[in-house]
Amino acid sequence: QVPLVESGGGLVQAGDSLRLSCTASDHMFSYYDMGWFRQAPGKEREFVAVISRNLLDTYYADSVKGRFTISRSHAKTTIYLLMNDVKPEDTAVYYCAGGAPWSNSSRDYHSWGPGTQVTVSS
Repeated sequence: QVPLVESGGGLVQAGDSLRLSCTASDHMFSYYDMGWFRQAPGKEREFVAVISRNLLDTYYADSVKGRFTISRSHAKTTIYLLMNDVKPEDTAVYYCAGGAPWSNSSRDYHSWGPGTQVTVSS
């Protein structure tokens, strides 16, 4: 079973909303905190948001705080990233990550999805 698979990316205009989804294996979803990262062309992969496995805690990068919301559904073993008021600088490949204990560092995560492209036009 593939551990992580993202979906929901696309081309949107500045100010629009978009929701990304990431389906996880039962094991991954049950035992680990889950995160979203993104990577723009020519830049390093950067942290976006993380949610605890018990749904009680979330943490966001300053660049997305107040605009993005991370959530997870135990019933569907899926995590979401709701992106509101998107900006051109949000353009990147967005990756779902798992396998790390509450971290905002990509080096700590050992499972990654293939990524989904988000492009925001001005």
